Amino acid sequence: MVWATRAHRASSAPDRTEAVTTTSALQPPASRGTAARAHGVRPSSRRFRTVALTLLCFAVCLALGLQQWTSLQLGGFDLGIFDQGVRGYAHFRLPVSTLKSVHHEFPPGFSLLGDHFSPVLALLAPLYWLWDDPRMLLVGQAALYAAGVPLVRRIATRAFAGAEQQVRTRVRDVAALVYGLGWPLLISSRGGFHEVGFAVPLFLLLFERAGARRWGGAAVAALLLCATKEDLGLAVGAYGAVLLWRERARRRGDGTGTGTGTAGGPDRRAKLLGWALLLGGPLSSAVEIAYLIPAMGGVPGYYWNYTQLGADGGEAVRHVLGAPWLLAESAFSSPLKPILLVWLVATTAGLPLRSATSFTALPLLAERILSDNPNHWSIARHYDAFLWPILVTASIEALGVLWARGGHRRARRLGTAAAACTLAASAALGLYHLAVPYEWQPKAPTAALARAAELIPDGATVEADNQIAPRLTNRTRVVLADGTPRGQEYVLLRYTQRAFPFQRDPEQAEYRALLLAHGYQELFDQDGVTLLHRTGTTPVPGTHLPGPDSTPYQEKIPPDVGHNFFLG
Repeated sequence: MVWATRAHRASSAPDRTEAVTTTSALQPPASRGTAARAHGVRPSSRRFRTVALTLLCFAVCLALGLQQWTSLQLGGFDLGIFDQGVRGYAHFRLPVSTLKSVHHEFPPGFSLLGDHFSPVLALLAPLYWLWDDPRMLLVGQAALYAAGVPLVRRIATRAFAGAEQQVRTRVRDVAALVYGLGWPLLISSRGGFHEVGFAVPLFLLLFERAGARRWGGAAVAALLLCATKEDLGLAVGAYGAVLLWRERARRRGDGTGTGTGTAGGPDRRAKLLGWALLLGGPLSSAVEIAYLIPAMGGVPGYYWNYTQLGADGGEAVRHVLGAPWLLAESAFSSPLKPILLVWLVATTAGLPLRSATSFTALPLLAERILSDNPNHWSIARHYDAFLWPILVTASIEALGVLWARGGHRRARRLGTAAAACTLAASAALGLYHLAVPYEWQPKAPTAALARAAELIPDGATVEADNQIAPRLTNRTRVVLADGTPRGQEYVLLRYTQRAFPFQRDPEQAEYRALLLAHGYQELFDQDGVTLLHRTGTTPVPGTHLPGPDSTPYQEKIPPDVGHNFFLG
């Protein structure tokens, strides 16, 4: 771990640029420009670069999200769910989502806080006061991702504080570009909105404030991370261990710490924060999972996807303690799991492995690698965006220590390789979509869904196909069309092309025939899309809405769907 502490030492060294700025602030106005030029510092140029790269990140992430919206690729799961939840906050109510609760049979009173504990989403409510539309979530997420650009530039400046101004400028720009156009952010943007939108800049804020030894700001970032998703407290705890280890090395002053090679004075606030994160992070996760989520209508163990280890957390711990090799068996139960790890290492040229900050990612990676759910092994979803700020920060720190130790050529070589690999992956997995005209157009069946949706009046109750649900959440009461009759006024679905969450090809056609035979009339039938309106009083067999005794469930992934979960 010597290389890890040295990386942090470089990131904690005095920031020459900040020192120049502070000194110039004490000089007479007439001499400030001269002093800045003498040190090769042009604050206006730095600000321009920061703004330009921030806007670039925002524009690309938003464009990818809007492209998916325009082509009708964003579904009720998950954009519609978050839209209903944040709209609840905007009206000073709990974040209730009928798309989620009705389909998964959660009892009345269930809110999204009982699904994932993410109260930080309430901060997006003011967006709906400006425009009550699901696309505001895409705007908000793009802005959150872009907010990380200035933080990455600060982290890079501090990591290369001992380098020449020209080197620092280049590192700041490249680091911000690689972060802002990183493939995890682009893939996440194509997938719609998730709570990861908050996790990315908050991780960066935590690292940047801790690197500047601004412990109050770091504590606020950690607290907000714990309010972003219930499992992020584990990552916060891991970073607390990193802080404690680095602070111990800094006080030792043996060349392996985070100082300048001499013993640093004790910093009680650093030690206090380290212990607070180490203990408080996992404790917050435990409290949220065991008490707060059930209090909001959630079911304990609902997202337990580790049946290879045990039926629940307690049993898994007992099994692993008695047979530790179960962890290895689970981690290698599918070839896609090690492929995921190799992909993450290869696209960053292995740089994160040289910094202790990467230890923060261990709980998040373990969650995915040990999971039974194939969706967690894929790079085609938003899960890698949780790791991206950790990987970027660790890479910058690793390059900083190489440079500080005189390995300029090796630092350039590794930095160039990491930037090239990341941007090549971004071009292949995200950027090229923006240049393909047909990617902006919906296919015939989804275009027919949009035309049919226009016939549904405001305020109606609707069972809707997953792909059209987000177009209805702001003006109707919509639930997911899933084959269980819900007694709604309108039903809009495809019946020739299987769609989530139907399991078999004929199911939608069978469901359409059932409704037509029991009081529904067809108003629209084009390109395999039907819009049905309830006109009769004949009861539909199997009509059901969740009640107080409902038992929530998770649907199974059909065996013929998603053969390659690494790419989709």
